[in-house]
Order: sequence, then structure tokens, then C-alpha cells
Amino acid sequence: MTHEVKGSASPSGAHVDTGGEAARGAKGPDELRREIERTRHELGDTVEELAGKMDVKARARARADELRDRAGAMTVQMRSSAAHAGEVGKQHRTQLMAAAGALVMLAVGTVVMVQRRHH
Repeated sequence: MTHEVKGSASPSGAHVDTGGEAARGAKGPDELRREIERTRHELGDTVEELAGKMDVKARARARADELRDRAGAMTVQMRSSAAHAGEVGKQHRTQLMAAAGALVMLAVGTVVMVQRRHH
């Protein structure tokens, strides 16, 4: 396969564009350097991301930490709910005991009144 090359060689042997490549928006050396640096940075990020996905131990540790945190939060929530239920139970138990005491007193009073009528 042959390639057509537009332009000519400079005295140093480098290709010199005579076909107007610069006029059509060719990139200068500084812009090319910036693009190469940007591409290297993106490639580094991609490699880092892939390495993170390949580190099974680190991913397992992160998942275990996440589950441990979630279990801890659920434990705190359950303890809080149990404490609240205990407080509600105490309040109702006190009210229930007071009502039971009043019923006992009423029943005793009724029995005493019935006995007095019969004697």
C-alpha cells in the first residue's frame, strides 16, 4: 500500500506542509503537548479505576465496612425503639395499676356495703 504525501521535505529531511494544513486548523506543538498531557492524565485515571476494580480484597473490605456500619445503625435504632417501648409500657403499667387499685377498692367497698345491709 502506498501513501500519498502532500508537501515536501525540508533540508533537514522533516516533512514540511505545503498543502495548507496549518491554515486548516492543524495543532501547534504547544497544543499537542497539552493534548498529550490531558490524554496521559485521563489514561492514568482509567488505569487507577481499573486497578481499584481488580482489587477484590479492598472491595470486600469496603463492603464489609459498609455492612458493619449498617448493622450498627440498625442496632442503635432497635435499642432506641426498645427503650421507647419500655417507657410506654411503664406509663401504661402505672395507669393500669392505678385503675386496678381503684377497681379493687370499689369491689371491697361494694362487698362491705352488701355485708352491712345483710347484717
